[in-house]
Amino acid sequence: MSEHRYQQYCGAARALDVVGDRWTLLIVRELLLGPRRFTDLLHGLPGISRNLLTERLRALGRDGIVARAELPPPAARQVYELTEDGRDLANAMIPLVAWGARRLGTRAPGESFRAHWAALAMATFADTEAADGVSETYQYFVGREAFHFVVDDGAIQLRYGRAENPAVTVTTDDETWADIASGQTTAYTAADAGALTLTGDPRAAKRLGKILSRRRVLATAEGIVTGARRHDRRSA
Repeated sequence: MSEHRYQQYCGAARALDVVGDRWTLLIVRELLLGPRRFTDLLHGLPGISRNLLTERLRALGRDGIVARAELPPPAARQVYELTEDGRDLANAMIPLVAWGARRLGTRAPGESFRAHWAALAMATFADTEAADGVSETYQYFVGREAFHFVVDDGAIQLRYGRAENPAVTVTTDDETWADIASGQTTAYTAADAGALTLTGDPRAAKRLGKILSRRRVLATAEGIVTGARRHDRRSA
């Protein structure tokens, strides 16, 4: 473990010794998609410099949160990935992300946006009850990004890249996707305007709408925050 900045024997201080620096938790966010190249991380972290990203990755490596790995041929490239402790940290971030989701508001001019950021929130706060008994894959092509959701009997995983035999494929551009994520438009409105296309099994498309709708995602995030609040009141 790297040298502590707070020198306090306290769980909160110990956690902040590891994740209290700027960009650290966002690096963890990017690695939730799985192993990522250095250039992938740079793309997903607009505003960070190469030197600072290198420094943060080294620190996370020393603290056992991130590990380097070599992908086998034909890829044969170095990637970064979360360790088991890193995945535990990612799970611990969920209530914080839920709290932050309530504070997003409308997107301000100049604010960066990446398609997979919204997708990560969708996967994290998906309606797992609606996903019970469902086993299918939903492919998304947003601008230059490709990712897909794997639904397996209540479990939802987000994966980068193309899927094999998706039940539904959604295609749109970055700005339309950002407008859907912020609530400025809906997928139905975008489809009517020709800015979004959806192909595949119509019944699967209805299931997708129930599992990953913006309304349900926000409701799940709100439930996490209010649930924690009720727990605090009972403990008082």
